[in-house]
Amino acid sequence: MTLEGKQLIGAKAIMANGVLIHAVNPSTNERLEPGYAAGGETEVGQACELAWSAFDIYRETGLETRACFLESIADEIETIGDPLIDRAVAETGLSEVRIKGERGRTCGQLRLFANVVRAGEWLDVRIDPALPERQPMPRADLRQRHVALGPVAVFGASNFPLAFSVAGGDTASALAAGCPVVVKAHSAHPGTSELVGRAIQRAVYKCQLPQGVFSLLFGSGNEVGQRLVSDARIKAVGFTGSRSGGTALMAAAQARPEPIPVYAEMSSINPVFLLPAALASHGAELGETFVGSLNMGAGQFCTNPGLIIAEKGPGLETFLAAATEAVQGAVSQPMLTPGIHEAYTQGVAELAKHKKVREVARGLAGEGDNTCQVRVFATSATDFLADTSLQGEVFGASSLVIECADLSEIMRVAEHLEGQLTATLHIDDADIDAARRLLPVLERRAGRVMANGWPTGVEVCHAMVHGGPYPATSDSRTTSVGSAALYRFLRPVCYQSLPDALLPEALREGNPAGVSRLVNGKREG
Repeated sequence: MTLEGKQLIGAKAIMANGVLIHAVNPSTNERLEPGYAAGGETEVGQACELAWSAFDIYRETGLETRACFLESIADEIETIGDPLIDRAVAETGLSEVRIKGERGRTCGQLRLFANVVRAGEWLDVRIDPALPERQPMPRADLRQRHVALGPVAVFGASNFPLAFSVAGGDTASALAAGCPVVVKAHSAHPGTSELVGRAIQRAVYKCQLPQGVFSLLFGSGNEVGQRLVSDARIKAVGFTGSRSGGTALMAAAQARPEPIPVYAEMSSINPVFLLPAALASHGAELGETFVGSLNMGAGQFCTNPGLIIAEKGPGLETFLAAATEAVQGAVSQPMLTPGIHEAYTQGVAELAKHKKVREVARGLAGEGDNTCQVRVFATSATDFLADTSLQGEVFGASSLVIECADLSEIMRVAEHLEGQLTATLHIDDADIDAARRLLPVLERRAGRVMANGWPTGVEVCHAMVHGGPYPATSDSRTTSVGSAALYRFLRPVCYQSLPDALLPEALREGNPAGVSRLVNGKREG
């Protein structure tokens, strides 16, 4: 399949005339062809106009039609075969096994949302029939459903070229909700993005949907992104990336005459609490498994365990000794881009020169370009509490161990933390009372609280929450992973006293849509 380096706007492939964007193989620093000419005002305007024209048609497509569309996207992605895997490996430095797994996750979540769409429960239909004889006042007929917000701008992530990119969770959930999508591809993997974008184009055509349901734009710098968020036809934003990038989009969205929601997943250091009994019984095992989680994918996961919190003592010493041994044998892996590698290098250098931080261990130096050398540091709880800069995320395989005097100091550290995607407890039976004290704090700090595991790895399912208080995300009430993600792109509408012929199918008498409904407060269907 030949890559053309063009913008995919509706059903067309259009060559823009902006600065050329080239992917770089991070393992070799080789520039990859073709170049992708950046779009600008014209391309953004065309994509947004098509999306707006498609919106009212697409949002009222039948549930089966929309579900089949999502399944068709998954089928088309799988049909690409090895060219997609090969290009993604070349553009990211990630292993073939990792990319194949990510393709499976991407297609799996598309099919999950297809099933959610078919079930129709997300419409949240509520009906309170008219009570004309009610005293002292009659009640009008009132019926409610959820409707799509409008066209959504989605920003591809650097660290997941498939699962959080062109056809990733934000796109899948927005399409499931009935929203056309305009994707701004990440410049680190434009070829991968084009391959997936063309797969979505084919699915749009096969399902006979309006061409504006999907467009894919390429752009360097901030121009395309800022123009997208500022366009009046865009009604919501999905973003995965840095805190600075997310807050910039939030500011642009709020500065519009009509502000819109930005669902940004940004920054998290994912604290892990090692409680005393767990440390005493298996500190060495925890040290080893910690490093395995830390160095997974060169630490380039938003759920990477960047903070370890524990009480000083023999158990923590055992943990650190095992972690040190594991780190010293850890092989450096290529990072996603030269820029990400440079930021990691600067981040660990800042920790290394901090007067209140000591280096515990470092991994093997890499032989190739842009490799991530694992680093583990430590500091006291007192010094951590005194310096907010130590909460800064270092994106990569780096972690900071916080040594606490006792449980009270562990509690103070927990209260001091910013919002997080995850918080983890390692506990034995004797730690239950301490964990019970910590749990309310962690519920306030994180979107997912887990026990006796490591936070890397996010299951795509109905119960998952991948979100959390700021700066983990811009809206702690939502998730970007799992079936509940589509609620970000919906809003409720109440229909009062409309004749049956004007009502949406899901609200009509006889329930021709066959969806679950709440009628007079009781579940029907």
